[in-house]
Parts: sequence; structure tokens; C-alpha cells
Amino acid sequence: MMDLLDDESGSNAHDYTVSEISGAVKRVIEGEFGRVRVRGEVGRVSTPRSGHMYFDLKDDRSVIAAVSWKGQVARMEVRPEEGMEVIATGKLTTFPGQSKYQLIVDTVEPAGAGALMAMLEARRRALAAEGLFDPAHKRPIPWLPNVIGVVTSPSGAVIRDILHRLRDRFPRHVLIWPVAVQGQACAPDVARAIRGFNAIAPGGPVPRPDLIIVARGGGSIEDLWGFNEEAVVRAAFESEIPLISAVGHETDTTLIDHASDRRAPTPTAAAEMAVPVRAELASWLSEAQARMGRAARGRLEHRGQRLHDLSRGLGRPEALTQSARQSYDIWAERLKPALRTLVLRKNTRFAPLSARIEPRLLRQFMGNETQRLSGLAARLRPAPGTRLRRGQEQLDMLERRLQAARARMTSDAQRRIREDHARLAGLEARLARLPQTRIDALRDRLERLDRMRQTLGYRETLKRGFAVIHGPEGVITESETARRQPGLEIEFADGKLAVIPGGGSPTAPPAKSKAKKKPADPGSDQGSLF
Repeated sequence: MMDLLDDESGSNAHDYTVSEISGAVKRVIEGEFGRVRVRGEVGRVSTPRSGHMYFDLKDDRSVIAAVSWKGQVARMEVRPEEGMEVIATGKLTTFPGQSKYQLIVDTVEPAGAGALMAMLEARRRALAAEGLFDPAHKRPIPWLPNVIGVVTSPSGAVIRDILHRLRDRFPRHVLIWPVAVQGQACAPDVARAIRGFNAIAPGGPVPRPDLIIVARGGGSIEDLWGFNEEAVVRAAFESEIPLISAVGHETDTTLIDHASDRRAPTPTAAAEMAVPVRAELASWLSEAQARMGRAARGRLEHRGQRLHDLSRGLGRPEALTQSARQSYDIWAERLKPALRTLVLRKNTRFAPLSARIEPRLLRQFMGNETQRLSGLAARLRPAPGTRLRRGQEQLDMLERRLQAARARMTSDAQRRIREDHARLAGLEARLARLPQTRIDALRDRLERLDRMRQTLGYRETLKRGFAVIHGPEGVITESETARRQPGLEIEFADGKLAVIPGGGSPTAPPAKSKAKKKPADPGSDQGSLF
């Protein structure tokens, strides 16, 4: 009996298939939770070739499997990394193939700025350990680059500020590489742009930049996160072209700032670092040119003065040979007496031997001595004819030089006379035209002043229907004052009329008091409008 009851109770229960149970569990989980936000630490992260991303969310006690499909990964601004604390938003569902539940994640955001800063600091330490921030690898910025490459968004205000600042300081050729400066595409676009500028061959159809500026306006740490990516930092470090990073404002710091060759607090400051001020360079060049001219003139003047001082220490050619010439003349005058004295001395010495020497030998000896002495005298003192001939040659040469100098001076004087005549003729023509030109200018000025006088004078106002009332003490502008006067004189455009207040005609026009009349303005006959 018991066996029968057990069989019957077992047969009354519904038999579910595995798929039915899995579907029921899935409907319960998706119906109860739907879209949820889950906070946790990212565990292992896997990104297969399909483009999907698989990772775990965990805390100190539990683990939830999470998945993001390829399209969702492409839209993520921040990608989850292992050890990062995040808030994942998505839909809770099940995966029947493995009998587990999982979270399909749409978006991932860091769990507060502290998590981002911790991840940023860890990445900074890792890249610094590799030497990417070593100052020894930084290159100097070119003083005046011919071509500047700018990596930024083409539609923002940053590129307009850079171009405007470059145009004000020193216009240069600018190449713009459009990139996304925010979001998931920011990091690969910026890294691709930096490597693209470095890949341009020198001398090609597209000029190779001498300097690269990576620029973006200010924003939050999430907006600037693309410039903290490892791909951007490595591209900046590997760039052979000097690079200036101008990301954010002065207080914003990204990892590309450490890897770049120079950091600018703003994009405008990056343009100021890139080029000098052309006006200041022109002023500096003018000043340097003036200093160089003054230095050259001073050096030439110094050398000229030194040469003049040294030349004064040198004697004149005539003075250098004068003493030798005088000595020559003295010794020439002493030569004849010396020869006679020498002959007498020789005769005295040879007189005792003359008896023993044959006359023929004595005459031969004396003849030889006389000939030798005559030749010596001829060599020491030139003949008078030779001296006269040399003097005549010098006189002829001086005469030729004098004639050439006289002809040259005559030609120069005639040329200067012709130039003076031409200048005098021009001055005479200008002096002849000057009085008439002056008179015409004065006449035009007088006519203008006369037209101004007629236009501004009160008589033109009288022609438009106005009148001036004169009393004994001058012009009257109030009716009460006119009523008290014994007689009035009204001035019209074509003449004056004497009247008596209250009716009648005065016998004589009222006299005007000269004591209280205002003095007229010198050089102008303009009166009062009243």
C-alpha cells in the first residue's frame, strides 16, 4: 500500500525540462531586477578577438560575472581594468549554457574620483619606472619652427585661439590633424595623429612639422582621461618631433604632460611658447644692427687713429737719406786732398828706393796706382753729366705729374661748376614758382576764411527773418528791458529802423553806450545771433 501511494505521489508532480527550468529562472531574475547598478572591484578582464569583454565584479564575499558586447565596449568612455573599483550599469540575466547568472554591462564609471586618481597614480608609477618621463629624453623646442602640427578638434575654440595667437605673434604654416578630444576614440586618435606627423617624410608634398602641439580645453578628469591612456603617453615619448602638451587649464595635469618635451598651462600659452614675437625680433635686429654699425665704425676709427699715430713716428724719406747724403758729400770733398796726401806719402816712402828702381818700372807702377785711384774716385762720386741727366729726368717726371694733376683738377672743377649751375638753375626755377605758389595758397586760405565769416556771421541769420534790437546800452535780449528804454533801434538784413516802445517814432536814433560795449573778437566780425 505504501509503495502504491509513493508511486502515485511521484506521478502527480510535473516533469520540467532543463530548458523550461532555465527559462523560468531567467524570467524570474530579469523580472525582479531588470536594469541595476552594481558597485564592486573589477576582477579578471578578458577581451577575445570577437571584441566582447568579459570581466568579474567582486567584493569581499561574492563574485558576479559581467559581459559587455562589442558595440557596448566601443561606447564606453572608461574601460574597466583589473583592481579598479567601478559602478557598472546594465541588465541582470542568466546564461543557460553554464547555469549561471551574469550582468550585461552597458556603461562603466569609476566609483568616485579617488578610484580614478588611484588608477592614474598606479599607471604613472608604472610608466615612470620604464623611463617614459625621464627628463634626459626631452628635446629642446625649436626657436622658430617653419611648420607647426596641431592635434586637436577642428570645431572647438582651442584651434581658433592657437591660430589667432600665432597670427598675432609670428604667422607660421600650420597643419591640423583632426581628432576626438573626449570619449572612447580620443586615445587612439591622438596616438595615431602623433605617429602620423612623425611618419611624414621631409621634402615631400606635405611639409613635415618642426613642432607638434597636442591641445584640448579644460574639463573634468573623465573628459581628459583619453590623454592619460598608455597609448597616448607612449606615442608622445616615441615622437622624434618636439612636442608641447596643452591639455586642459593650468590646474589640469595628464600623463601626456610628463612624457611631452614641454607642458603649456593653456593652448594659448602653447602658441606663445612655439613662436617669438615678430615685432620684438625686428626691434632686436634693428638694435643689433645699430650696435654692429657703431662697433665697426669705432673699430675703424681706432685703427685709423692707431695708424696715424704710428705714421707720425716714421721719418720722411728725405729725412732718412739726408744724413747719408750729407756724409757722402763730406767724404767726396775730402777725397781729393786725401788722394794728394796719399800720393805724397807714397812718394816720400819710395823716394829712397827711387834710385835703385828703374825709371821704366817706376813709371809703370805710378801709372797703375794713378789709374786705380782714378777708377776709385769715379766710382765714389758720379760724373757731373750723370747727375745732371738724373736731375733732368726727375724734373721731366715731376712736370708730367704736374700736368696730369692740373688736367685732373681742371676736369673736376668744370664738373663741379656744371653741377652747381644745374643746382642753381633748379633753385632759380623753384624760387620763381615760390611767390606765386605762396600767393595762391594765401588767397585760397583768405577765401575760405571769408566764406566761413559769411557763413557764421550774424548777418546771414538776419537774412532768414531774424532781427537785432539795439538800445542805448547795447543789444537788448529781454522784453522788460526794451519796455523801459526811451528809444530802440531794430536792425534788419537790409537796414536799421528806429522805434519808440509803445508806439510813435523817435526824432533821432538812440545813442549807443560805448563804455559797456563788448570788444569784438580780433580777426573776426562775427556778432551775436540775438
